[in-house]
Amino acid sequence: MPDPIHFPNETQSNAVRETIGRKEPVALRTFTPSQAVLAKSAGSFHWTSEGRRLYDYSSGVLVANLGHNPRRWMQRFADYLGWQPDHLAGDGEGDYFEAVTLTAYNAITEIEARAVERLLGSIQASPGGSRLDTVMWAASGSEAVQKALWACLHADRNREMIIATRHGFHGKKGLAGAVTGSEDDPDRDPRVRFISFPREEIDDAAKYGQEIDLSRYEAELELLYSELGTRINCLITEPYLGGGGSYHPPNSYMQLLERFCRERDILLILDEVQSNFGRTGKMYAFEKYGVEPDFVCLGKGLGNGVPVSATVGRGDIIASLKYGEASDTWSANPLACAAVLATLDEFESTDVLANGERLSTIFFEGLERLKETGLITKVRGEGMVFGIECADAGEMPAGDVANAIVEACYLGEDRSDGIHLLGPLAERVLRVSPPMTMTESEARESLELLYKIIQKLAATLT
Repeated sequence: MPDPIHFPNETQSNAVRETIGRKEPVALRTFTPSQAVLAKSAGSFHWTSEGRRLYDYSSGVLVANLGHNPRRWMQRFADYLGWQPDHLAGDGEGDYFEAVTLTAYNAITEIEARAVERLLGSIQASPGGSRLDTVMWAASGSEAVQKALWACLHADRNREMIIATRHGFHGKKGLAGAVTGSEDDPDRDPRVRFISFPREEIDDAAKYGQEIDLSRYEAELELLYSELGTRINCLITEPYLGGGGSYHPPNSYMQLLERFCRERDILLILDEVQSNFGRTGKMYAFEKYGVEPDFVCLGKGLGNGVPVSATVGRGDIIASLKYGEASDTWSANPLACAAVLATLDEFESTDVLANGERLSTIFFEGLERLKETGLITKVRGEGMVFGIECADAGEMPAGDVANAIVEACYLGEDRSDGIHLLGPLAERVLRVSPPMTMTESEARESLELLYKIIQKLAATLT
């Protein structure tokens, strides 16, 4: 096990890093050069144990779309659960709340029914959501993907093959892991075959939204169908490649996949775990890309910090699953349902999406400016999720440059304010995905700080 990362003048944080580094396996977390220890969070900021403030540029991996610990959201969350002083048992001095049960395995709660109705109402009101009429709850994104694939394969056991777009990330568990990445894994589930996702054609922001030649992708799909035919059960893709390096295709590519599926009675699964609830600029990415999936997998921002995910799809397909075949301990738990309701309330009663649209313009401009430093070569993104691709610096490869940027941003200028980033995706791409509730002044201030930090680092590397 490697030695824990330490930084000077971080006595408290280093002690925490030491405990975690010695008592937990590194396999539990994705490597990030800062290994930031977060003591508290609010809005668009984290604070370290030493009290240093960090702009949050990850939203907890696209989770805190509404910001951290938003007061109105938390009040609604507590209200849905009945966590109020006047709900104390007995004479008001009791040790328990008379509140919503926190365990609902093999039982049904009223709050679950409310969450199902509200979520379906939101989805079906969005263009492209008409096929999605049934909810299967889960606790993580990979579980939602797994359940979608289970339902599709179970509905027609004579069609066992799955198509996935190459370099996607759908999870690490079971079938979700099998449809992640590419065919390079020699132990890949033989039921999974991969097709290309456009990357070269959309490798920079200047090319985003432009139409591309779809003929190679059409030919690839036709070749695969000529080989497998009606053995193909379903096709799964992400709206954009997140973990694969932030590649955002034109609508025409997604519509090609939909058309291919419709003409051959193949089920289309859209994995929106990263992109749902406003990240692409629309409430759901299927609306942004103009497609009607048979299944959509939701997660992360769905609960704004509370672990919850869901597969929402066609009830006629899901109905083939019998009692218990998609159940687990935490699916549809009341905490998750309350979080979903509170999150829907915020999106439906505030200008989160409009604010995200304003921020998107500011971030595109600020991130494009980073190319002036020589350490950033490409910028890709949409809505409020971006990828900045790092360049080689002298003899330092781009992957090491990306790690150096993460560490420099964490330390900030003169160890004052910093920026919290994740480690690089696809070896050299840094994701930028702040809360969608960030203010315009916070956006501009943080982007100016990011520019200064990278500019200063560039001077030491080149």
